Amino acid sequence: MKNNKIAIFDTTLRDGTQAEKISFSSDDKINIALRLDKLGVDYIEGGWPGSNPKDMEFFTKIKKKKLQNAKIVAFGSTKHAKNKVEDDKNVLALLDADTPVVSIFGKSWILHVEKALKISPEKNLELIKETIGYLKKFNKEVVFDAEHFFDGYKDDSKYAMETLKVAESSGADLVALCDTNGGTLTSELIKIIQEVKKEINIPLGIHAHNDSGLAVANSISAVENGCVQVQGTINGFGERSGNADLCSVIPNLQLKANYNCIPKENIKEITSLSRYLNEVANLSHPSNLPFTGHSAFAHKGGIHVSAVIKDPRSYEHITPESVGNKRRVLVSDLSGRSNINYKADEFNIDIEKHKDKIPEIVKMLKKMEHGGFQYEAAEGSLELMIKKINNEFDEYFNLKGFRILIEKNESGQTRSEATIRVSVGDKMEHTAAEGHGPINALDNALRKALLNFYPEINVIKLSDYKVRVLNAKDATASKVRVLIDSKSEENSWGTVGVSENIIEASWQALTESILFYLMKNESENKNKK
Repeated sequence: MKNNKIAIFDTTLRDGTQAEKISFSSDDKINIALRLDKLGVDYIEGGWPGSNPKDMEFFTKIKKKKLQNAKIVAFGSTKHAKNKVEDDKNVLALLDADTPVVSIFGKSWILHVEKALKISPEKNLELIKETIGYLKKFNKEVVFDAEHFFDGYKDDSKYAMETLKVAESSGADLVALCDTNGGTLTSELIKIIQEVKKEINIPLGIHAHNDSGLAVANSISAVENGCVQVQGTINGFGERSGNADLCSVIPNLQLKANYNCIPKENIKEITSLSRYLNEVANLSHPSNLPFTGHSAFAHKGGIHVSAVIKDPRSYEHITPESVGNKRRVLVSDLSGRSNINYKADEFNIDIEKHKDKIPEIVKMLKKMEHGGFQYEAAEGSLELMIKKINNEFDEYFNLKGFRILIEKNESGQTRSEATIRVSVGDKMEHTAAEGHGPINALDNALRKALLNFYPEINVIKLSDYKVRVLNAKDATASKVRVLIDSKSEENSWGTVGVSENIIEASWQALTESILFYLMKNESENKNKK
């Protein structure tokens, strides 16, 4: 590991919250800050205390928490041109936040100075000087964010550099070069940083936006060319196309370029933190996220799987476990023997006892996927299929019939009721139940019918229900695929059903969910004995 430390400056709680559909309560922000501190980031930018009460509430609450690694940062702008610095509400709010570090943004692009602020270039330099100088009187560590620096440099390099020099001479501890519009090519960025280093002696940081898809690449290149601080967000949250994703920046710098970003034992926490942030933001976690996505180390093609089994390095750039993720082998119509062998081992199925069944399993898998089934997110159904072909599965119940009644009265209220007949061994159960819609009514009736025989199914909870139209051109006659995610206290699993009838597709997925749980529960009880 190199001795040179790269400071990680997380701005998820400030810049990240400017993303569409993202809003955190002050308590959310506290919990996120504690997770970030646990990861080992150096700075946590908590918000702009001068802009809203919620951010100030965060700063009040976070002072009561004992952080182990991070410094809390309050964010704000240079003073207003018409105000005295000691009377400027924004500057006073920064002091009231009572943080050890303050991040101040100022204009470095002449376009913004003249068109947005509508002041003279000289006046803008004065704002930077007075604001930083005043904050330094209160012993604050000051980070100067040179907003739009790279655009400003390309437009008027002399003036852009002058803003950095004023920040430096006024006592700024670090200057962060901001690609605020996210439009700078990596080659341009490298050349500009190299020029800046010739004239600026205080440490440099990088703040990259992702409008050109280059935020991570630009952040890494900036570090390789002398920047010692990286500003970014978890999962790349941020306005427009987002900010540099620290979940990619950190492992690339630390695992590949041998920089010291966070404690090395904490790298494996990145995946759980990434998924936690999306959970708190009430967003689905993109499966294709580098390093942390569910598909980041997923292998589907038979040739790929065969190679990965022999040596994971053949198709993996790092070990999944190093970032807290895991390898997954998918099964589909692209699968071969290697996929089935891998999945059987994952399911603790002794496939060697049934080697002659592997061709039949592969053939059935391809047939089912051709019919619209998909097992990548329904491994419960896949395991059931393999067990059935291997003759290792006994039916726990048999359907004798069900009927669903949907009633709508004159006041517009609807009622759904399902009646069902199932047999367990030589016993018959006939029952009915209502529900919020026909699928819920069917689910309730099935559970009610089985509870006398299998009371353990009471712990099964349906956690997600997805319907996908497979051939939309057929309109209401289209075939649909239903994916159901279920969970118990300790496990979760997915099952799938396909039919032109959404109730039939749902029935398939519902029954397989219960069958899978019963099969697993029986196996666990046998192992305990």
